[in-house]
Amino acid sequence: MSEPATTAHRRVRNKKSTGLGTPRHSQPAAASATQASSGAPPSTGVAEPPLTSVVIDGLRVELGDLPDLVELDMPRDGVPEVISTVPALQRCAAALAAGQGPAAVDTERASGFRYGQRAFLVQIRREAAGTWLIDPEAFGDLKIIDEALRGVEWILHAASQDLPCLAEVGMWPDKLFDTELAARMAGLPRVGLGAVVESLLGYHLAKEHSAADWSRRPLPEPWLRYAALDVEVLAELEEELVAVLAGDGKLDYAAQEFQHLIDAGVPAPRVDPWRRTSGAHSIRNRVQLAAVRELWQTRDKLAEHRDIAPSRLIPDSAIIAAAKAMPSTVPALLNLAGFHGRAAKRDAPKWLHALQTAKASTDLPPLQVSTNAPPPPRVWADRDAAAAARLATARTRLNDLSQQLNIPAENILTPDHLRRICWRPPSAITEASVAAALAELGARAWQVEMTAPLLAEAMSHPDPLPPKESRHAQNGDDA
Repeated sequence: MSEPATTAHRRVRNKKSTGLGTPRHSQPAAASATQASSGAPPSTGVAEPPLTSVVIDGLRVELGDLPDLVELDMPRDGVPEVISTVPALQRCAAALAAGQGPAAVDTERASGFRYGQRAFLVQIRREAAGTWLIDPEAFGDLKIIDEALRGVEWILHAASQDLPCLAEVGMWPDKLFDTELAARMAGLPRVGLGAVVESLLGYHLAKEHSAADWSRRPLPEPWLRYAALDVEVLAELEEELVAVLAGDGKLDYAAQEFQHLIDAGVPAPRVDPWRRTSGAHSIRNRVQLAAVRELWQTRDKLAEHRDIAPSRLIPDSAIIAAAKAMPSTVPALLNLAGFHGRAAKRDAPKWLHALQTAKASTDLPPLQVSTNAPPPPRVWADRDAAAAARLATARTRLNDLSQQLNIPAENILTPDHLRRICWRPPSAITEASVAAALAELGARAWQVEMTAPLLAEAMSHPDPLPPKESRHAQNGDDA
């Protein structure tokens, strides 16, 4: 009786989940699934009596008998050993190639401990192949695994976080289902893996090791158990999300988003990444800004050489403090906030050399970098009142559409796309011209279809801006 109860519990939580709500244009997929499993007739729009039981595989399960959550604390096949030899990796590839259905994929990194965002563990589970835990540090690449999964759909949660480090080891999907993005499209209020699993499957998935140092060797058994469980739930989670999205008429929207992730590839490296130093906006002097650049680059080279997170050498706040104070002696440097600990003291001569290089530099960076991006929306009303009115009106209409579709506004249209088209609209604002502009910016077909009419109307007939004194609450909104 325990397995039907677990299944029933998952389906009932799906029906009752406050995150799903009732779509304005269709019946919830979860409700349809419950009706189908219980033999109930289709909804007539009249409030249904409280659900007290469901029938699963011919067995009636009383809801009062169900636990609040089913605790997941051990993988169904036990904890796999970590693959770290070539023969074992070859066996893994053969098993995955012979498996069935999609492959659940996840990675564990050592953010905050090691340099960069590379994977220190790759987890894969596929039906009829089981769960495999792979140590990518033991191999030059994992192309043999990539080849084994050619043409297979990969299920990931928050794929944009895992795909770059998978690409580093030679892995990239042909097909993709992102459960985090699917949860956003479904309108769930919380989209972390643990929250989505609880909402749709009724399982409690422990997440206490998510921020651990996964570069540690050997990895503790509880960590491996945690890693295996992360991929064990993904196939089941996809089934539930597909049902919800299909019932809401959103499955094609999600499919376009997944394909966009594949087509976009790995983001290009940032130009002048040192400009993103926290607090750099407070620098008002080009020599001091050069000091930020030199300190950041010195720290980055040291961190890469030692394979340690840059912030473990000195924090961003220390870089900003040193750039503003420009100390010339070690004692003066070490008196600044952030320059504490053995790393800061050991490398004090290097930090001073970076400051001296900045002082002597003839290649001072400009305080502002030219860009084709619109200015922050908080200044639009002063710079271009017409553009500010277009943006305010478009945002309001987009938020209304977000409520209707139960999809976050930022997933219906990328905020940067909205700002750009409102700041520099087509010369002739029509639905067709707006659609073409959105497509050129990179909006997906479903986004263009949903928003082009709305934006064309909003930009052609914007609402008047409120008086200046009543706009203060909006000035800090740069979304």
